[in-house]
Amino acid sequence: MVSAGPTPRASRGLTGWSRDARSPLRDFLRTETGSAAVLVTAALAALAWANVTPAGYEALWRTELSVRLGSYGVSLELREWVNSGLMALFFFVVGLEARREFDMGELRERRRTALPLIAGLSGLLVPVCVYLAVNAGEPSAAGWGVAMSTDTAFALGMLALMGRRMPPGLRVFILSISVVDDFVALAVVAVVYSGRLSVPALMSALTLFALALLVHAVGVRRGAVYALLAAALWAALLESGIDPVVTGLAMGLIFAAYPAARGELERASDLFRFFREQPTPELEMTVRRGLASAVSPNERLQRLYHPWTSFVIAPLFALANAGIELGSEQLSRALTSTVTLGVLLAFVIGKPLGILGASALTTLLSGRRLRPPAGWGAVAVGGALAGAPFTVSLLIATFAFEGDRLAEAKLGVLGAVLCSLLLGRLLTGVLGLLPKPLRLRVLLGRADPLVDLAVPVDPERDHVRGSPTAPVTLVEYGDFECPYCGQAEAVVRELLRDAGDVRYVWRHLPLDDVHPHARTAAEAAEAAAEQNRFWDMHDLLMEHQGALRATDLVRYAEALGLDVERFRRDLRKRRGAARVAEDVDSADLSGVSGTPSFFVNGRRYHGAYDVVGLKAAVKEARARAFLAP
Repeated sequence: MVSAGPTPRASRGLTGWSRDARSPLRDFLRTETGSAAVLVTAALAALAWANVTPAGYEALWRTELSVRLGSYGVSLELREWVNSGLMALFFFVVGLEARREFDMGELRERRRTALPLIAGLSGLLVPVCVYLAVNAGEPSAAGWGVAMSTDTAFALGMLALMGRRMPPGLRVFILSISVVDDFVALAVVAVVYSGRLSVPALMSALTLFALALLVHAVGVRRGAVYALLAAALWAALLESGIDPVVTGLAMGLIFAAYPAARGELERASDLFRFFREQPTPELEMTVRRGLASAVSPNERLQRLYHPWTSFVIAPLFALANAGIELGSEQLSRALTSTVTLGVLLAFVIGKPLGILGASALTTLLSGRRLRPPAGWGAVAVGGALAGAPFTVSLLIATFAFEGDRLAEAKLGVLGAVLCSLLLGRLLTGVLGLLPKPLRLRVLLGRADPLVDLAVPVDPERDHVRGSPTAPVTLVEYGDFECPYCGQAEAVVRELLRDAGDVRYVWRHLPLDDVHPHARTAAEAAEAAAEQNRFWDMHDLLMEHQGALRATDLVRYAEALGLDVERFRRDLRKRRGAARVAEDVDSADLSGVSGTPSFFVNGRRYHGAYDVVGLKAAVKEARARAFLAP
């Protein structure tokens, strides 16, 4: 049923709620930008420190630190504790993010993993070949592992600095390539750059990891259990001769990501009501566990550890490893060093060529069935930004080199970071000069976007406001008693007022456990729809969210001039209940458990519910619709 409904009223700016709202994606993007800035600051501080008091810099990071438990103990230099200990937590977060993309993100459709996997492997092999070509016949060729891995924090942080021109799919593409890099690079660390292998210790490590998998499979959710297993696994790998930093990535991949289930949320609401009636310490612990179980451990752990790894661990790593003396002798030697030149060319030329070339070849050989999630111009920018090394490259450099060679490798890494940023900015500026239709094509591409909305919009069945042929469809799952839906309503109306090519669809998702009148209000809207007045009733209900009792609903029907007896009869017999239940079922199929939840052209919108965020999503959807064949 299509109805223009009343003309949407203008909104007076943003609501306080929409200004303060923070989505996980927006928080994560801001953290990436901030963490990249902190990482650069730490690297510059290390350079300054190493050039002001070089002896003091080295003396601190070579300090021995021992931890003993009975007869067993671990004694490492402070730099090694950072590189192999704290960095394990850094790669734990990388593993969590990779698992989330496989479970809930772009890579949950498994065929989409093929192109990033191929591009990631090519983005490793081509730089290594470039490095080996420059260092052919030299002992420094053994340090080829330095020329492999993209630094996730730098690459994504620099992507955020490129501005809003870059499509969201490019972030996922870079992240996927970075994960491939990290997997292979850490395998190289374990196999090529570790010490003599101890088979008994390695078998112990494999047994401990299998035990962690078993513990997770049987449903244990105690963090202390996993922390103990991770610590034992780390120690076993250290004893085996394999660098224990791989512990973090392996443990991070264990924890699955999934949307909060409506049943779990309702159970959490019940537990909280029990606690309200009997606020005992025992019930408090039960409520805490119930709330935690409603959210996937992957998301909880990311939220907990991501700030620490971004703002503490990665900067500490930079402070411990980026210190190089920059005297005239060192710089002149670096300018002629095959190590510095090999690393620089590997990342600045080899990395973009490897990624872009493999992506193009895969697309061509697959008959265009496999395409990058962004246009070729964006992929070129992504390839340039992927040429930013740091953490893993510096880590491997400390294993492969020492003395002057180590300093030359570090200079190559730092130079590659700067060059990749400049190249990315240059390409972005060139793309910005293109005519708008061509620019959209090279940025967005023609890859089919993932569709999150399980039940497509049906104009003959759904409640639609706006033109039925509009290129952009905004679907909201809402609850008439939800205050956040009420505040988002003003934003939606302003969006509809300013964007004439958007159709808006409302679907019911009454949250019965927290809003006792929401389902009756939804059925009242359906009763009004039987008299072709759905949107009039919808607007009245949203304006009077605090008055949704049966008497109030009848009063609204009278104010709208409906056939009140028919309205009463439909409401009493619950004739709209089946329709509301269908919407709720479709929400479950789409993984929706809270309100408001928006979909833009079938894709779940995760940003803040303000005009700026929604307009940006609509603008991209409109551009993609324009490019569709």
